[in-house]
Amino acid sequence: MRRPGLALLVGALVGCTPSTASKTEAARETVRRFFSELPSGDCAVLGPMLAGEGGSSCQEQVADLIAHGFSLVEVLDVKVDGRDADAVMVRARVARDGRVREQPMLLRVERHPEGWKLRL
Repeated sequence: MRRPGLALLVGALVGCTPSTASKTEAARETVRRFFSELPSGDCAVLGPMLAGEGGSSCQEQVADLIAHGFSLVEVLDVKVDGRDADAVMVRARVARDGRVREQPMLLRVERHPEGWKLRL
């Protein structure tokens, strides 16, 4: 006996997998790229990676992160936000002033028309 409903469900799940995988990989790469560029303090490079106003906001956020010596240690977990399909939540282990924080940092990465952006 054929079950057309089951075939549709399986097809839908298979169709979702690449989309979810591409979103999580894009978010992971956005976080890695931001933290690798952070020491430069260059908002011409970092600003386009940030969601929000940019400009002086970028300068303030970047200066604060640099002043406190933030660096990425590792990305622990990446999941599409269940409330917003264009947002991905990234749990990352970060160091502050050379000391790895015990609690992971939760970062939100959002899809925008011009690409994926980190919201701090």
